[in-house]
Amino acid sequence: MSAFWSAWVTVITLAVILGCTWLLLQTRKSENFKEETDQTLGHEFDGIAEYDNPLPKWWFQMFMATVIFGLIYLVLYPGLGNFKGLLGWTSTGQWEEEMAHAEEVYKPVFGKYAALSVEELQKPENAAGLKMGQRMFANNCSLCHGTAGTGAFGFPNLADSDWLYGGAPETIKQTIVNGRQGAMPAWGAVLGEEGVRDVTSYVLTLSGLESDAEAAARGKTQFQALCTACHGVDGKGMQALGAPNLTDDVWLYGNSFEKVAHTIRAGRNGVMPAHKDLLSDDKIQLITAYVYSLSNK
Repeated sequence: MSAFWSAWVTVITLAVILGCTWLLLQTRKSENFKEETDQTLGHEFDGIAEYDNPLPKWWFQMFMATVIFGLIYLVLYPGLGNFKGLLGWTSTGQWEEEMAHAEEVYKPVFGKYAALSVEELQKPENAAGLKMGQRMFANNCSLCHGTAGTGAFGFPNLADSDWLYGGAPETIKQTIVNGRQGAMPAWGAVLGEEGVRDVTSYVLTLSGLESDAEAAARGKTQFQALCTACHGVDGKGMQALGAPNLTDDVWLYGNSFEKVAHTIRAGRNGVMPAHKDLLSDDKIQLITAYVYSLSNK
């Protein structure tokens, strides 16, 4: 938070506290300070009139007690912008302290299993380590890949045998550590709408789906000119580039004519975030083992 916003928060906070206190005191000055009175405030609703009686003393005293408590709290704790309280407490400092404590307590537990290879972690005697990996997967990966790792629209299914970059333990770990940047270029401006539909027809034939034969024949020539550098002459993809296999029945964005056409026309950009700065090596090792187990039951 900048110095300006710190000052802004400080002014607003103090203004609200002091303003409410001033309003309460001014109201009490105008009252008769009698326990009871027959004088009303001059308005009546449904036969009910509001008497001009002073606030109960207990209510006034409790309000003043909260004001005093609030001011003391703001002095002791960093309640005013970036200014630290007398106790030196900050939410960031507390979080760091809690994380350091957790690291001290759980690091030996993680280290016990993280020292094993991914293949060794698949053994029944290491089931507890795999369970730890499952829970960390749920916390960090399930938002995109689902709680069971079966993926969603635009997010790969990790429980099948189809891998964009390969399913070996080291490859999976590299994906988690460094992330991936998948880019399918947009060909709409190059092919035109008719060319997009022709190439779509040909791509569908690669996986045995029905399409217009004449359009597919035209699209084959364009596919070989523009798409084989990534997907290969036979359309089986290239794991080194993360280019998907177009001859199977696995489709990241769907296999309807319009969805495939949209991919060719507008392109796709998939991002798998890097977790090297978010998770420790021990945790990444356990998540890798769990992800590996999903397709190697």
